[in-house]
Amino acid sequence: MATQGFTTCLWFDGTAEEAAHYYVSVFKNSSIGRIGRSNEAGPGPAGSVVTVEFTADGHRFLALNGGPQFTFNESISFQIHCADQREVDHYWTRLTDDGGEPGPCGWLKDKYGVSWQVVPDELIDMITDPDQEKAARTTRAMLSMGKLDIAALKRAHAGE
Repeated sequence: MATQGFTTCLWFDGTAEEAAHYYVSVFKNSSIGRIGRSNEAGPGPAGSVVTVEFTADGHRFLALNGGPQFTFNESISFQIHCADQREVDHYWTRLTDDGGEPGPCGWLKDKYGVSWQVVPDELIDMITDPDQEKAARTTRAMLSMGKLDIAALKRAHAGE
């Protein structure tokens, strides 16, 4: 395997460049890379954007203008690990703005239909706690939420 690891390819219908710039604006440690354009051989009109390489929070992506044949669905999602409520709030707000769609249990879809899980780092420890009562209380609280509320999850875990 190449030493550079994986690149996630996201298929868009004409909005690859717009989407790449959007994701770079949402996540720190992000940048736009090479932009591939059609030439006289195709696949689209000469000069039109075909691919955009970008990095979002250190993860490499390729945005591809592939056409309307395929769309995003919840079977693939990206987890955003958040250190605190400020980060949860930031990503939840930015990714649901302008046509995004909030979902249950910390899940959402952005305006392009890409699914994200906005997850506080502490959540996994709480729902996998060896104390099954604490884990169950936390899980019940999580299942009742859209955007996750760390303070409420901690109270549920503590039995308050």
